[in-house]
Amino acid sequence: MSGSLVAAARRLDALGFMPSKSGNLSVRTPRGFRITPAGLPYAELSEDDLVECDADGVPFNGRRRPSSEWRLHATLYAARPEVEAVVHTHSPCATALSCARQSIPPFHYMILSAGGTDIPCARHATFGTEDLAVEAAVALVGRRACLLANHGVVAVGASLSAAETLAREVENLASQYLSLLAAGLQPVLLDETELHEASAQFASYGR
Repeated sequence: MSGSLVAAARRLDALGFMPSKSGNLSVRTPRGFRITPAGLPYAELSEDDLVECDADGVPFNGRRRPSSEWRLHATLYAARPEVEAVVHTHSPCATALSCARQSIPPFHYMILSAGGTDIPCARHATFGTEDLAVEAAVALVGRRACLLANHGVVAVGASLSAAETLAREVENLASQYLSLLAAGLQPVLLDETELHEASAQFASYGR
C-alpha cells in the first residue's frame, strides 16, 4: 500500500493539486496510519519517507516528521471506521471556492459521488490544528468529501484509489461550477426527485 501512496501523491502533485509541498495523503494501517511527511517535495518522495503513526498520530519512526495535518487524518480515522484512506489537496478551483467559503451545490449528479446532495464547506479553522480536524469531521458527516474554508479539499474513501478519484472529481465539479458562474450563468440545481432518481442509478454505477 505504501508504494500506492507514493504514486498517488506524485500523480496529484503532477496535476497541480498539491503546490509547494501542500496537501497530504494517508492510508489506515493495523497500528494507526501511514502518512506523507512534512516539507518534502512529492517528486522526491520515496517509501522510506512515509511516516508510520499510531492511532493518536504519534510516529513510530523518526526519519521524517508527519505532515502538519496529521491531526486531520487521525481524527477522521477515529470518527469513520469505514475509511481506509484520506486525501487532502489544494486543487485550484476547489480551493478558490473554499476561499469564498462556498459549498458546491447539486448542479450536477456527480455531486452524489461525495455521498450527499452537496459538497459542504467546513467552518474555518487554522491549518494543522485540532480545531480544523474537528470542523472537517463535522462537515463530513454523511459525506465523503468537503471543502476546508480558505484552505482546500479533503476526501475519504474505502481505498486509496477511491479517495484519490473523489478528490479529482471534487476539483472537476468545482471547475465546472466556477465556469458557469464566470459566464454569468445561474446553475439550475437538481431537485429532490431528480437527485433521488440519480442516486438510484448510482446503485449500479460503473458495474
